[in-house]
Amino acid sequence: MRYAAPTPLAYFASLVAEDDSLNLLEAATCLAQDDEPGLDVQAVLAEVDGLARRLRARIAPETPPPERLQALTRFFHRELGFAGNLNNYYAAENSFVHRVLQTRRGIPITLAVLLLELGEQAGLRMAGVAFPGHFLVKCRVGLGEVVIDPFTGDTLSQSRLDERLAVYRHGSGLPDDWELPLEFFLRAATKREILARMLRNLKEVHRAAQDWPRLLAVQERLVVLLPQDAAERRDRGLVLEALGAHAAAAADLGFYLEVQPDAADAPALRQRLAVLQAQRSPPLQ
Repeated sequence: MRYAAPTPLAYFASLVAEDDSLNLLEAATCLAQDDEPGLDVQAVLAEVDGLARRLRARIAPETPPPERLQALTRFFHRELGFAGNLNNYYAAENSFVHRVLQTRRGIPITLAVLLLELGEQAGLRMAGVAFPGHFLVKCRVGLGEVVIDPFTGDTLSQSRLDERLAVYRHGSGLPDDWELPLEFFLRAATKREILARMLRNLKEVHRAAQDWPRLLAVQERLVVLLPQDAAERRDRGLVLEALGAHAAAAADLGFYLEVQPDAADAPALRQRLAVLQAQRSPPLQ
């Protein structure tokens, strides 16, 4: 008996079903299958494993964490040449792990996913950091932590992090007394949070281009990844509406309004829902 291969969405759903078994690199790599259904995810993982073996070969078992971290960043940014894609920052391929491996260029979060995998295989305790506007990586070294910008490989001091946070607060129009401490923004991101941020980056790329089919594919993944997030169901409904799938759009908007009846956008969405329901109703004879 021959079995059909799972769809890209079903494959992704199986990878993110349980937090304990979630393989970040594999799940992040398979995001590109909506654009490239034939992508061999396992071959990409094998390529990263090969890079990790090269890195481990130059690290002695007794090497302490500070030297391991130096070896990692030197290998990743200098020898392999990974860096931020300044010339085409908003291209969708910057969010695709296999493309970043090929071009050695990407955005902070995709570079971070690779850096985290290599660091873990090199025996380092690392975590992603969902810093506002720019994803970072941190590494436990002794009793403290070192924060690294995966875009450049720079180690960021507290003063530089404070400067970046001040720019974010100013640009977001937050009140001066909104002073959550820096440590709040340096919390370790979960694998699910990292994947959500990667998908939301793609979401903005496709929404800006009004590429509704590709946006729907991303939105489907967000709903699978974050099944309790009513806003993602709402956004899928809006994409479905744009694509003319009125019944499915109405179901998603109805779900959102049931969960968030007092949301600021609820009145406008109720009007849209009424129109959708009328469009899918058969005409009177």
